[in-house]
Amino acid sequence: MNHFKNKSLNLPFVFSNFAITADGKIAFANGEFVPFGSKHDRENMMELRANADAVMAAARTVSASGATMGPGGKKYQRLRVARGLSEYNLRVIVTGSGSMDLDAEIFKHRFSPIIILVSERVSGKRLRELRGVADEVKVMGKNNVDFRTALRWLREEWKVKRLLCEGGGELHGAMVRAGLVNELHLTICPLIFGGRSAPTFANAGSGVKLADAARFTFKSAKRVGDELYAVFTKVKAA
Repeated sequence: MNHFKNKSLNLPFVFSNFAITADGKIAFANGEFVPFGSKHDRENMMELRANADAVMAAARTVSASGATMGPGGKKYQRLRVARGLSEYNLRVIVTGSGSMDLDAEIFKHRFSPIIILVSERVSGKRLRELRGVADEVKVMGKNNVDFRTALRWLREEWKVKRLLCEGGGELHGAMVRAGLVNELHLTICPLIFGGRSAPTFANAGSGVKLADAARFTFKSAKRVGDELYAVFTKVKAA
């Protein structure tokens, strides 16, 4: 598990996991998300969660999917303990605007702390509402969430050494753009969604030129059925 270590001691090691179509999409053009990976893809997701102190996702993704962001049952809870982790992972939700379904399924399952990261754009009234459903709400950044500061805080205050990012595309794109993603886990599925506006797993901003592209190097790949499971690691700065 040496690849899960981060030499930046004040930041967690960030690894991300996405199922993508053959044309790189993670959802339909209308933004609707329907799980399209196989049973093995879901097992792979739970295996990755079993390596993480915390799992992070955007509020829209959490609300739309009905996810609880938990470890996935006794098998994976035991696996976490065997690896020296707590039985349940910390859950981190990101919403710069404070937009979040307060009746989302995740708030009905209190097996581990739920942290919401927001920006200063959120009103005092909305902050109070969010604090009513989460264990902690932390303001990080003026107009958008400052991810570097937020990750440093998670490392220092919540002892998060390994953070798994599960989307959506705007959140993950911002993380990649900030240079905070250390490892990519991609399940490439034999489907093509198409659609110019269909989101990808790095969907934030207006894009960059080739010289400024985030660079990763191939680490491993395996085929299971018709899916390809590929892992890429961040290229170290010269």
